[in-house]
Amino acid sequence: MSQPVQQRILKTAIPGPESAKLHHRRTQAFSASFGITLPVFIESADRGILVDVDGNHLIDLASGIAVTSVGAAHPKVVEAVKNQAERFTHTCLMVTQYEPAVQVAERLNTLTPGDFDKRTGLFSTGAEAIENVVKISRTYTGRDAIIVLSHAYHGRTLLTMTMTAKNAPYKEGFGPFAPEVYRVPSPYPYRWNGNPENIAQEAFDQLVDQITTQIGAHNVAAIIIEPIQGEGGFIVPPPGYLAKVAEFARENGIVFVADEIQAGLGRTGDLFAVNHEGVVPDLITTAKALAGGLPLSAVTGRAEIMDAVPAGGLGGTYSGNPIACAAAVAALDVIVEEDLPGKAQRIEAIARPRLEALGGDGSVIGEVRGRGAMLAMEFVKPGTKIPDAAAAKQVADHANSNGVLTLTAGTYGNVIRLLPPLVMGEDLLNEGLDVIEAGVRTLA
Repeated sequence: MSQPVQQRILKTAIPGPESAKLHHRRTQAFSASFGITLPVFIESADRGILVDVDGNHLIDLASGIAVTSVGAAHPKVVEAVKNQAERFTHTCLMVTQYEPAVQVAERLNTLTPGDFDKRTGLFSTGAEAIENVVKISRTYTGRDAIIVLSHAYHGRTLLTMTMTAKNAPYKEGFGPFAPEVYRVPSPYPYRWNGNPENIAQEAFDQLVDQITTQIGAHNVAAIIIEPIQGEGGFIVPPPGYLAKVAEFARENGIVFVADEIQAGLGRTGDLFAVNHEGVVPDLITTAKALAGGLPLSAVTGRAEIMDAVPAGGLGGTYSGNPIACAAAVAALDVIVEEDLPGKAQRIEAIARPRLEALGGDGSVIGEVRGRGAMLAMEFVKPGTKIPDAAAAKQVADHANSNGVLTLTAGTYGNVIRLLPPLVMGEDLLNEGLDVIEAGVRTLA
């Protein structure tokens, strides 16, 4: 199939009649418990364009929630998948072995921060990686407690939704939750109630106080932090905070874990978001962009920690599926060879000034934040910091109905996040921003 023309084309209303027919079928066949941002059905996609069944070409500022960083049909990934599928689709990595899994592990051991001896474990989803990072940390330390932040998102399984902060829709009605998970304040600069010049220290002091007085540092297995909080609203921690927490963890025998499932692999303008802070985690989780659209996740880190679990303690039927691994080898090659972190920096250079120009006194945009191609606008009632989820939804709806796919986020539902494919053309990016700007003007 030829790749879609990289141009926004609207042939029908969004969604169009063919998508509407398919969506009706979905409602009759599929659980209503699965949400949907935009009820269109896609028949082809690549780089910055999604083509729906009505022939509309939509500008993609979502990347399947930061998954298709290399595009949804990069030739190298497609060829790798095809070649592997022709050989075999599955044997189970815990039954017999295959080289692509080893290649992925070798690349991650090389690319992730730290010059120590590393090992990698492969799984299927981001939540599964987080579940396993907890298992590994508890086994290595002999401790139970897990520390996470407010505004965090780590997944939808029982353990990971316990670790996730936001109640609805992720936790409502699903309790009781997993034990020994403790939450400390997130240093959310825009909404910090303390000294704006001293957020990193104040937030760190609160973390230390809660751990030492309420839990006991000697009981803590791991501190797990997103270096940029994703679903929480693309919250960037103040400089120095991550380094302070990592040092506290080292001093107390606690495993420091960076959850880079959304922020990692070039998205923020570096291969990993912790690199912006000069922090080297003990363990790091990756998923989303890892395999160019196929389900694969990983935990990578210090060999002595990764090898602490007895043989057979980690795994899963589909962990490190051979097709997903072949895709990951190709995707990682593309990320490095095409300098996608550099392209993320270029996306920020284009988009951030345009987004920031929409802010200012009396604006509905309280803050523009993020790094690289992981950018967000937080919507508020003008002249206040009161969250305005309705305004964010109105702008997102305007963009979506005009052929620019966007996503909302944030604990208060008042954030629009931009996650364009790192291979998107600049003209297409600017056109998408034109539509978003027009959407913001509709609020005036």
